[in-house]
Amino acid sequence: MGIYVNPNETLLRMSVNSKIYVDKSMILHDLNQLLNTEDRFVCVARPRRFGKTMAGNMISAYYGKKANSRPILEKLKIAQMPDFETYLNAFNVIKFDVNGFYSNSNHDEDIVPLFTSEIREELMEQFPDCGIKESDSLDRCIKRVYAKTGEQFVVIMDEYDVLVREQVKSSIFNPYLSFLNGMFKNADLAPAFTLVYLTGILPIVRDKVQSKLNLFTEYTMTNSMQLSEFVGFTEEETRSLCEQYRMDYEECKRWYNGYKLDYLGNTFEIYNPKSVVQAMTSRKVGDYWTKTGSYDSIRIYISMNFEGIKEDVKTMIAGGRIDVNVDKFLNTMTDFHSKDAVFAYLIHLGYLAYDSTTKQCYIPNHEIRSEWIYAIENDSDYAKAIEIVNHSKLLLDKTVEGDAQAVADALTAAHEQLMSRQRYNHEACLQCAIRFAYFYANTRYTVISELPAGKGYADVVFVPYIPNVPAMIVELKRNHSTGAALQQIESKQYFNVMDKYQGDLLLVAVNYDEKSNEHTCEIKQYVKS
Repeated sequence: MGIYVNPNETLLRMSVNSKIYVDKSMILHDLNQLLNTEDRFVCVARPRRFGKTMAGNMISAYYGKKANSRPILEKLKIAQMPDFETYLNAFNVIKFDVNGFYSNSNHDEDIVPLFTSEIREELMEQFPDCGIKESDSLDRCIKRVYAKTGEQFVVIMDEYDVLVREQVKSSIFNPYLSFLNGMFKNADLAPAFTLVYLTGILPIVRDKVQSKLNLFTEYTMTNSMQLSEFVGFTEEETRSLCEQYRMDYEECKRWYNGYKLDYLGNTFEIYNPKSVVQAMTSRKVGDYWTKTGSYDSIRIYISMNFEGIKEDVKTMIAGGRIDVNVDKFLNTMTDFHSKDAVFAYLIHLGYLAYDSTTKQCYIPNHEIRSEWIYAIENDSDYAKAIEIVNHSKLLLDKTVEGDAQAVADALTAAHEQLMSRQRYNHEACLQCAIRFAYFYANTRYTVISELPAGKGYADVVFVPYIPNVPAMIVELKRNHSTGAALQQIESKQYFNVMDKYQGDLLLVAVNYDEKSNEHTCEIKQYVKS
């Protein structure tokens, strides 16, 4: 038993013994279907603190020959599957964290010899009769063991992409490429691997690295296929935790939901696991995941104003969605030559979510939206946008007071900020302007655009999730009148959507005049009969 070769089950036990442990062991059942097939080369890319390492520890403990993991795993879901016994502790495992070796290097040296020497030493200890030499590369060590014993390996490489993310110089990167080539593009060695499992934040680089790893299937934030439910916490898992810890599920949903992954017609709503766990243990929602990183991750890239990035950022902060071609990102840290590449990168980091059906990106939840505000607040190009955000609390108060002129003026200012991006679609732009102007409302309301209501769709509805604030239905008109907007609310009975709501309800009618680029507003309190 070693640290890297056939490690024990300690890390799995620590996870299961934690105060909060969500059973994700069914990933093992999915991986079992890939063993010793052409699909056994797996690359899982997901954001930091989304459970990549924890999954790797479980995979290692399940397959590893020297791990005493049965007492732990037989209490988990995987134990109910018929293939559980077949592969339990059945293979040799090599597991190592590339980032750990890079972090402990002087950042100016080839790290391949560092992890090769450590792993080779353990292979020599555990397989003393296989003729492993001190000069052998890692792929040659494995080949010697397989040739002598016929025993296969599961290889788990955590943070495989760290050298890409750190943009190391070629004298460090090129030997790493050679290592990958020697390990995974070697036809003679291929039978020795029953499963190879790489984890990272970025998908495989689509230039130099892809030629080395083109046999890998990628499971990413844009397409996680059958592994989608294991990317983060599911709706069912999060709801169960909220019940257990007596937390408001709807509030957790607003803060941490928003990542949607589709597979075979099923949509998985994915919650940020780091934030959900912290919210449960502290009994309070808040910014938890974002504190583990830096908003510089956003700031650097949205300052590159490719093809109107800055206008798109304002639209997404307002709750809108932006078309994106995720295939334009080469998964490197140097080839940002388009808006699509920037947004695709931020999707992989978790700062944006992706809708594979519409091929659009958006800010997933309240926690992440706050991070975007931090990222732009000191950028002069966003000064007016931040001013609107800062005034949004006052605007909400003015709306409740019935100050229609204040609302009209605020919407005019917000619309001007978004106009250049969506002039072709004024109604969509105006909806975003409303959500932008009422940014603060996200702390009191669930804000929904195009909500089915009565005999049609209400343009924007504000549903309170705290007491003593009125609900609001906003109807938009273009080149008509506020009276026409109010008439539509009443004739189509949009207020029926609030039948179960017992508090006050405001009807807010807005008209936009294309010639003057100005808005008018009328506010009416609806009294239930």
